[in-house]
Amino acid sequence: MRFLCLYKPAKAEGSPPTQEEMERMGAYIQKSAQSGGLLSAEGCAPSKFGARVTMNGSGFAVKDGPFTEAKELIGGLAILRADSKEQAIEYVKSFMEVAGEGETEIRLLYDEPAAPPRA
Repeated sequence: MRFLCLYKPAKAEGSPPTQEEMERMGAYIQKSAQSGGLLSAEGCAPSKFGARVTMNGSGFAVKDGPFTEAKELIGGLAILRADSKEQAIEYVKSFMEVAGEGETEIRLLYDEPAAPPRA
């Protein structure tokens, strides 16, 4: 199974990582990719470079960043391969020990031909 993980850091948006933090995360990503659990990982640029597009009955609305709700901002994403949601949770816990305080949402991705498990 594959899982999408959306990381929302607790620190202020645009706070650059230290050299030590970059080295720790780089080593963690390399180890995780070599194990086969991490398929892809990307950090997100500050929201001032982005936009939000909304569609409703009257058409589209586009709001340019920056966005003010810091707790809603996605700092990065990863796609994991795991045998279960529980295994994905354990992976995310180990990631957050390196990344720091915040929140990570884990979402099961549809894989063909398998369907998501029933609730």
